Amino acid sequence: MSTTWHNPLVEQRADPHLSLVDGRYWFTGSLPGYDGIELRSAATLAGLAGAPATVVWRRHESGPMSWHVWAPELHRIDGRWLIYFAAAERDDIWKLRMYVLECQGADPVRDAWVERGRIATPEEGFSLDATPFEHAGRRYLCWAQKSPPTESNLYLAELANPWTLAGPPACISRPELPWERIGFHVNEGPAVLVRHGRVFIAYSASATDANYCMGLLWADAGAELLDPASWHKSPVPVFATDAAAGQFGPGHNSFTTTPDGRVDLLVYHARGYRDIVGDPLDDPNRHARVQPFGWRADGFPEFGSPLPDGPCAA
Repeated sequence: MSTTWHNPLVEQRADPHLSLVDGRYWFTGSLPGYDGIELRSAATLAGLAGAPATVVWRRHESGPMSWHVWAPELHRIDGRWLIYFAAAERDDIWKLRMYVLECQGADPVRDAWVERGRIATPEEGFSLDATPFEHAGRRYLCWAQKSPPTESNLYLAELANPWTLAGPPACISRPELPWERIGFHVNEGPAVLVRHGRVFIAYSASATDANYCMGLLWADAGAELLDPASWHKSPVPVFATDAAAGQFGPGHNSFTTTPDGRVDLLVYHARGYRDIVGDPLDDPNRHARVQPFGWRADGFPEFGSPLPDGPCAA
């Protein structure tokens, strides 16, 4: 049975996170005002475009979690709904830290959410884009954190509980390649995919303009993931601007599937134009898009290029 939708799926939602839980799609992303966290849900991908959007949490008036509410992700872990996100302070707008909310009931839209606090890391400082995953009976958190001279590297640690690291993190990727260092030296926005005997982590690199693109890390599924030597990096971007398709700066992706689980889907944001007036972060037109992707004979994902806007099917 074909699954169809229209791109962009949700306009003005950067850093899109889309998951399929018990046959229902759940969507969230950064709001244009960076001032809260919104959820929407639908039985189909196409239904998300017109689904009611419910703000489940608003930023504080001052102090921690009062500015730059970025990149929320909704996850269900051990039957509990959790939201991971980053936020800064009104009086220190780049003091970004990672936080967790927990839903007090079974319905993420209707039930109350409580703040579980900040995810503390050994290296105090700018941190964002936390994403949890489970592999081989162990729970991990992957995130981006500033460590001069780079703007952000990717770190991985095991979790003691959903908001507490169990031990020291490992740095698994630094922006060392030329295409990761355009405008800013950035590795951020990790998204995990486990297939064909490997753990893949897609991530985004460079400034948030048309140079933004996706890279790919991988480790063997049986390797020690906390050993940086287990990880390998694609020497070239795996998903990047396609001017002919009218897609600029694709990145900060997540992964999901069609309802039957047979087709893998890449979820990402991109702009429909190259030239931006002022700071790219002030431009709200990073729209959420979805497209199918396949697999090469060697077991690696083949993302291809961004598709032009319009009808899409899988």
